[in-house]
Amino acid sequence: TMFMPHVYENGKFTPIMNSVEASKLFLRISEESVETSNRNLDYWDRLFIRIEERVKKKYPSSKNRSIIEHICNIMIGKEERINELIRKNFSLEDLLAIKSKLIGTGFIGGKAVGMLLARNILLRDKIFNWAEILEPHDSFYIGSDVFYSYIVQNGWWRLRLQQKTKEGFFEVAKVLKEKLLTGDFPEEIKEKFIQILEYFGQSPIIVRSSSLLEDSFGNAFAGKYESYFLVNQGSLNDRYRHFIDAVRKIYASTMNEDALAYRLQRGLEFKDEQMALLVQRVSGCYHKKYFFPDMAGVGISYNTFVWKKEMDPKAGALRIVFGLGTRAVNRVGDDYPRTVALDMPQLKPNAGAEEANAFSQKGVDVLNIVDNEVETINFNDLLREEEDLNLDFVAVKDEETSNRMREIGSPYNEAWAINFDEFLSRTNFPVIMQKMMKTIENSYNYPVDIEFTVNFDNDKKFHINLLQCRPLQTRGNMGSVKIPEDIKEENILFQSEGNFIGGSISQMIKRMIYIDPKGYGNLTLSQKYDIARIIGRLNRQIENKESLPVILLGPGRWGSSTPELGIPVHFAEINNVSVIGEMAYPIAGLIPELSFGTHFFQDLIETGIFYVSIFPERKDTKFNVKLIETLPNHFEEYLPEDGKYKDIVKVCDFKGKHLLLIADILSQKMVCFFESAPPNP
Repeated sequence: TMFMPHVYENGKFTPIMNSVEASKLFLRISEESVETSNRNLDYWDRLFIRIEERVKKKYPSSKNRSIIEHICNIMIGKEERINELIRKNFSLEDLLAIKSKLIGTGFIGGKAVGMLLARNILLRDKIFNWAEILEPHDSFYIGSDVFYSYIVQNGWWRLRLQQKTKEGFFEVAKVLKEKLLTGDFPEEIKEKFIQILEYFGQSPIIVRSSSLLEDSFGNAFAGKYESYFLVNQGSLNDRYRHFIDAVRKIYASTMNEDALAYRLQRGLEFKDEQMALLVQRVSGCYHKKYFFPDMAGVGISYNTFVWKKEMDPKAGALRIVFGLGTRAVNRVGDDYPRTVALDMPQLKPNAGAEEANAFSQKGVDVLNIVDNEVETINFNDLLREEEDLNLDFVAVKDEETSNRMREIGSPYNEAWAINFDEFLSRTNFPVIMQKMMKTIENSYNYPVDIEFTVNFDNDKKFHINLLQCRPLQTRGNMGSVKIPEDIKEENILFQSEGNFIGGSISQMIKRMIYIDPKGYGNLTLSQKYDIARIIGRLNRQIENKESLPVILLGPGRWGSSTPELGIPVHFAEINNVSVIGEMAYPIAGLIPELSFGTHFFQDLIETGIFYVSIFPERKDTKFNVKLIETLPNHFEEYLPEDGKYKDIVKVCDFKGKHLLLIADILSQKMVCFFESAPPNP
C-alpha cells in the first residue's frame, strides 16, 4: 500500500483503498491546482483564458449562452439534440472543468459527453439529492484532434484519405489498421500522457473509446470500438508503455471490419469519424491482490424484455454482476448475470430454484494487482482466497453443492451462489435505479441505456458510479397486434409465451436458415467455426431484407465467443436477417441467454432484428421439429462448395407459402406459423 494515497487520522496514516474516496481526494487537489499558464498561446488557449476571466467577473448566465454554444461546437460535438441538452444542464464553470482535464484539442467524443451529461442532469435535480449517492469521477479526455495529429505525424494521411473512398473503405482499412498499432505521438502529447499517469499513480484505470459518432441518437456503436483496463502497476515507464499500447489499439479499432460494416449499413461511411478517448479511474476496492467493484451492470429505462404480462416496460430493467462489468455487457462463457425488472425485482426469468442456481453468475472478472492483468476467477475460488468479502447482499449458500462437496471429501465444504436477492429486497436500490434512469430519460425525452458500478462504504451504504449513458435504441411497433385463434396445429413452427425482444410485430418470413442442434453439437471445434463462416456467406446473399425477410434459427447463443455454447458468428455475419432465434438444446449444453443490455443485443435492436429464444421442453412452448425435417433444403443451391454441411445447415425458401411471425408484447404471446399448408418436401 506504500504507493497509495493515505489519510492522516488519529495519529496514523491509513491507505485509501476504494475509488470513492480516491476520486474525492484527487478531484479536490486538481481543482485547487488548475493551471492557467499563458505560455505558447494559440486560439484555443486564448479562448478559454478569456472564458476564465469572464467566469471570475460573474456575468449573469443569460449573457453566457452564446459562449456556451460556441464551446459546444468546438469541444462537445456536432449533434444538435445533445448540444441542446448540454446548454440546458451545463454552466461555463462546468465546461471549464472539462477543459482543465482535456489533453490536446477537439471534441471529447460521444461516450464522454453521455457520461458527463447524465451526471449533470442528476446533480441539478431539485427533487432528489444525487450527490449523496453518486460516486464522484475524476476522468481525463483525449481530444479528437490528437487522433488526426497521430495520423499526420506518422505520414499516414494519404492512406486515411484513400480509406474514406468507396473503393478503399474496407481494403485500405486493413493496411491502416496495422499501421495505427505502430505509430509515435508528438512530444507535447507524450508529456500530457505522462501527467495523466502521474495523477492516477498506481490506481487502476480504463482507457475507453469515445468517438464523434458514438453513443448518439440512433447510433450507439455498442462494442464496435475497443476499451482497455490497465491495472497500472510497475514503474512509470512500464505504465506509460501499456497506456500508449491501449491508445494505439483503440485508434486501430476504428478500422475494425465490424465497425466499418456498421457504419456502411447505417449510411455513416463518409461521415467524419474521429476517435477521442475517455480515461477513467476504475471504480472498486482493493481485496488483497485483487481490485474490483462490489457490483456492476447495465440498465435500460424502458424494459425491452418483459417476460411476464404483469410487468410494466416503462419501469426499466437491470443486468447486474459481481465484480467488473465486462460480464454484464458481453455474452461470456457458461455464465448468467442477474436480470432485474425494476417493478418486480425479486422475479427471475428462470422459474425454479434449480434453474435459478444453474442460470447464475459463476465467474468474476477482477484486476489482479500482483500479476498486473485482468483475470477471470471462479466465484467460490475467490471466496477462498479473499476471506474478507462481505456476502450479505451478494450471495446465498448453495446447500446442495456444499453437501455434495462434503460427501466426496472435498477440503472445501462450503459453496455460494450469486443472486443479489438480499440486496434487491432489503435496500431501496431498485427504487433508486428506476428514479435515476427516469430522471435522465425525462430530460432526454427519450429512453436511456446506462452502465454503472455499485460500491459499499464502511457503513454498508451503497454508492453508484454512473460510467456511461446513451439514448436507448428501441425497435418494434408498440401498438396492438392480433394473434389468430384458428391456427391449425400442423401449421405451427413454434409458439411460446414471453422470451422475445423487439416489441409487437407481424413479420412475413420468406426464407429460413436453420442449424440442426444435434448435428452442431457433434461437430469438432474447427467445424463449428466453419458453420459460423457459412452463416456469414448466406447472410451476404440477402441483398435486401425488406424484400427477402429471413429467420435464422440456431442452438445456444448467437455470437458466443465459446463455440460449445453457441455459434461464434460476428455480428456482420448475421446483420441482414430479420428475425434471429436461439434454441435450447440442453443435452449439448446449448442454452439461450436473454441478455438485453449487451453489445450484441444493442446491435440487434439498432439493426431492426427481432429476437426470440425457444425452450422446446417447457410446457408453454411448442416447437415443431418434425415440420422442419419435412421442409425441402436448398442449401446446396446457395453454397454448393459447402455441401458437406447440408445435414447441419438447412435453407428453406417459402415462395407463395409464407411463414408469419406474430408477437404481442401486451399478452406476451408469440407464434410463428404457415398461413396455409407448409411446402411439400
